[in-house]
Amino acid sequence: MTHDLLGPRTAHALLADGTTVCIRPVEPGDHEQVQGLYEEMSPENLRLRFFAVSRRSAATAADRACAPPHPGHRALLAETHGQVIGLAEYVGGDDTTTADISITVADGLHHRGVGTLLVEHLVSAARAEGITSFTADALSENHEVLKLFADLGLRTTRRFAGPEVRCTVELGEDDTYLSAVEARGRAADVASLVPLLRPATVAVVGAGRKPGSVGRAVLDHLHTGGFSGRLFAVNPGASAILGVRSYPSVSALPETPDLVVVAVPGAAIPATAEECGKAGVRALVVVSAGLDGDEAAALLSACRTHGMRLVGPNCLGISNTDPELSLDATFAADHPRPGTAGVAVQSGGVGIALLDGLSRLGIGVSSFVSLGDKYDVSGNDMLQWWESDGRTDLALLHLESFGNPRAFSRTARRVTRRMPVLTVDAGRTEAGRRAAASHTAAAATRTMTRQALFTQAGITATRSVGELLETAALMHAQPLPAGTRVAIVTNAGGAGVLAADACAEAGLAVPPFPPELVDDLLAVLPEGAAVGNPVDATAAVTEEQLKNCVDRIARHHGTDAVLLALVPTAVAAATGANLVDALTDGPARRARPVAAIRLEQDLPVTLLPAADGGAVPSYAEPQAAARALAHAARRAAWLSRPTGTVPDLAEVDTARAHQVAETFLAGNPDGGWLDPRTCASLLSCYGIPQLPWAWAETEDDAVMAADRLRGPDGRVVMKAHWPGLVHKSEQRAVHLDLQGDAQVRAAFRDFDTRFAGLLTGVVVQPLAARGTELFAGVVQDEVFGPLVLFGLGGTATEVLGDHAARLAPLTDHDVHDLITAPRCAPLLFGARGGGPVDLEGLEQLLLRLSRMAADLPQLAEADFNPVLATPGGVSVLDARVRLLPRRPQDPYLRRLR
Repeated sequence: MTHDLLGPRTAHALLADGTTVCIRPVEPGDHEQVQGLYEEMSPENLRLRFFAVSRRSAATAADRACAPPHPGHRALLAETHGQVIGLAEYVGGDDTTTADISITVADGLHHRGVGTLLVEHLVSAARAEGITSFTADALSENHEVLKLFADLGLRTTRRFAGPEVRCTVELGEDDTYLSAVEARGRAADVASLVPLLRPATVAVVGAGRKPGSVGRAVLDHLHTGGFSGRLFAVNPGASAILGVRSYPSVSALPETPDLVVVAVPGAAIPATAEECGKAGVRALVVVSAGLDGDEAAALLSACRTHGMRLVGPNCLGISNTDPELSLDATFAADHPRPGTAGVAVQSGGVGIALLDGLSRLGIGVSSFVSLGDKYDVSGNDMLQWWESDGRTDLALLHLESFGNPRAFSRTARRVTRRMPVLTVDAGRTEAGRRAAASHTAAAATRTMTRQALFTQAGITATRSVGELLETAALMHAQPLPAGTRVAIVTNAGGAGVLAADACAEAGLAVPPFPPELVDDLLAVLPEGAAVGNPVDATAAVTEEQLKNCVDRIARHHGTDAVLLALVPTAVAAATGANLVDALTDGPARRARPVAAIRLEQDLPVTLLPAADGGAVPSYAEPQAAARALAHAARRAAWLSRPTGTVPDLAEVDTARAHQVAETFLAGNPDGGWLDPRTCASLLSCYGIPQLPWAWAETEDDAVMAADRLRGPDGRVVMKAHWPGLVHKSEQRAVHLDLQGDAQVRAAFRDFDTRFAGLLTGVVVQPLAARGTELFAGVVQDEVFGPLVLFGLGGTATEVLGDHAARLAPLTDHDVHDLITAPRCAPLLFGARGGGPVDLEGLEQLLLRLSRMAADLPQLAEADFNPVLATPGGVSVLDARVRLLPRRPQDPYLRRLR
């Protein structure tokens, strides 16, 4: 559910204290309220705003703000509960790239972020209009507005002239500005979640008198879970339920609750939400399901209008196990065990499984939110909460849909630097995507796109709930491995073989030990032990011998992790030895991660308590242990890399690119594929290298073009073109190896005959040199934004599907990953003696393609196939670009979903 339910011109966002405000364009009908905003200002604030105290200034300012919209002028207001509390506007002059900005905030509402939020939205609007800088005149004593400009995160200069100062704010978007917006958004978001996750008073609406209702189950959990705040039930037919005082309505409660859990039928939910909002409730958890479209819109509208954060509908509930609060507003079977893992899920069933698994492992839960249909509170909100709550050190997510993936990605990149963020990659198959869409009303998302998001954000993506718990156990209890080298120790050779196979299949290495480590191990193990890798310590090994062996391997610089594969033997039983004690009698956290495999273990994963209070993960299957170690190694590798940056590119003309796109769409209002000349013009705006070519519409023009373009071998290529032609090879619309004028004429006549009525012209190119044929392209995903693809090209590209993908804009690290990820990557680095291709040129091509996609929201897709890569350079042999009439959207603008 998005804010589109409330109209595309309206956005809701959070102030610094967590209050919800509506940001929208000023309309002529707002004149009275806007004028009143000024008239109610104190004389001192009027003087600071207008440089003089004059009540006539209010009417003049209101006239300008409420004038019909026109280019170069934009006025936005902030309102809450229908009351205007702030206004900001810009007015352009003769220079269309600069505009004057002014800001007004109602008396008594300063220092809550109203003005800053309005300016952020004005900045976004101005950029879309081509404005590159704001100017503002202020009195030098107006410290508040000067501080506002200084703290925006944009480059600001000041020029003083007597009592006045002129500020110039450059609107270029960079990471400094995005980080500043992000920090403000994070603080506001966390503040807005306090009534939800740290409420002082909770009420349950819809708690039944008889067992069996969801509302009654939630009330019971709150009551028996020891909630430290005040608890009420709302049921007009009962005075008390489960020992909790009940009232006929929310408005009849003796005090306004911070949080209300709603468990009434769908048809009653909008009225209940409206009643809660009017009473001053700050947060809702709607566990009910089955809302139709109108009921959904009414629920979200009530929450936005009255500033309530919303979890659900169609959810399991929420909990916060902080001992000082003990909030369990769920209808799960058991109370969650207090701990350090934050959990957010869309599926209640997955939530129950994770709560049970984390409690069983002893990791426990810091806070849990079942997002349900996710109308409002999202995984992004929860990541920011866990980042700041002081209790969470492990984040577990199960998300079937994404509201704002690019904002989520920025948040996740920051949070994953501080704690592991794990997710179940749900909806990997077409059947799974259909299930997700029917379950959450979410649009299906491409598997490749979602995986690119996870990879770039440093999120550990698992394939099942079981794998998620297996990996969480290792990351919770053990240090991360520095690499992928695993040492395996076993008391039974067969178990060691299984562990080695599992490691290899998971992408881990099981290298042989160096001689010095072999000698060291032989000195502590029983006679007959085999000290390769795996180490077969034999059934005769004792606890002490095994402990010494593991400790020596864990200290060795050539090992990144140790797997101990144990099986029960009669020898150990006869001597009373417990080989697991070799791991748990000493410190749980050694220099390198250690995990056990016990094939007889009845549970998939457990945490074995160690003498120092830590724990060692133990797995029933070698594959589970190997998968967990592989995930941990990938996380370590991600953390070891510095944060990537988006490189600056020379010879990029964004303004001309916009002009090319707008001109094409003016003549093609529904969009479409660019003709070759327009396509080449657009690519030239970004310095994307193309093989020389010429356009010809007649046989004679084609001959003349071939004469100009022939290389040393005298051969050319001819490609047919007409609007909508996509697969030239399938249509046999390409002629290769044309020599001499006669072959060129014959090729043109062939096209003219076979494609009569379609053909608009041909492209003539010199025959390209030999090299590696690659593919590079962009798909503009409706949810995730532009996705850059790269891999093996030519006619086999769709058959082999050897592609990797990353979301734009690409950083330097993303480009490196794109080039090295496909299976064809060794060919680019000189495999088979061909010498490496121009890797720098290939990186530049992908960065420029990414920049084009990020600059142009109208770019629906681009297809460069083939891209010819040789040691001497990289060039695009064939390019297709499709534009659609899309308006730019700022993915980082602060607004609620």
